[in-house]
Amino acid sequence: MRGYAPTSVAANGAYQTAALSTDANALHDVLGADSRAVIIGHDWGAPAAYGAAILEPSRWKSVVGMSVPPWGAMGNAFVNNLNQVQRSWYMFFFQHGLADFVVGANNHAFIDMLWDQWSPGFTAEADIAHAKACIAQPEHLAAALGYYRATLGSGFRDPALESAQALTQSESPPQPLLYLHGENDGCIGLDVAHDATTRAPEHAQVKIIANAGHFMQLEQPEIVNAHIVNWITTHAS
Repeated sequence: MRGYAPTSVAANGAYQTAALSTDANALHDVLGADSRAVIIGHDWGAPAAYGAAILEPSRWKSVVGMSVPPWGAMGNAFVNNLNQVQRSWYMFFFQHGLADFVVGANNHAFIDMLWDQWSPGFTAEADIAHAKACIAQPEHLAAALGYYRATLGSGFRDPALESAQALTQSESPPQPLLYLHGENDGCIGLDVAHDATTRAPEHAQVKIIANAGHFMQLEQPEIVNAHIVNWITTHAS
């Protein structure tokens, strides 16, 4: 993902979801992929995947999203689900300049706190160390915060992506889509996943991963991988 080390920061400072989606489609080109490609995204990678599939549907055979649901479920939660607004407090805190200092303080203790809340009971020292290394330098931390500021605040949005941004926020991926959500996710609640289920089109499925939180692919890798492999195999033809 752009801005997270060792990936370079965006030259123009754009971290809106449409920029992430165009990155994914550009990667499709670089890898020499074809229309059989499957795009899989977790957390910020999920809206990046949804947007890539919407903007250039001929590139992608199917889509897998994890931990951030599609179909307008998040937008609805921010308006109508105060429990989710409370869970998402950090997104609003990140709009303030104080976050530039707090998140990086005390060996990024803020990150430890979020992981504890998002995947309760999961021991993840090595994974957290990798996450902290991605934002160890100020320019990379600024990039990480830029994702949230471009989404909810006054962060920079590339005018050239205005129409793409509008399209990704108003449409849903036309491809078969599998959405996975951790039963114990403390970042985005199970209630939001259940709402997503009611919004899912016929070509989509929602699966709840038991005994897993926000980082389900680390907590229950065999189960998550089995769901993904089965999905890809089922929709290969």
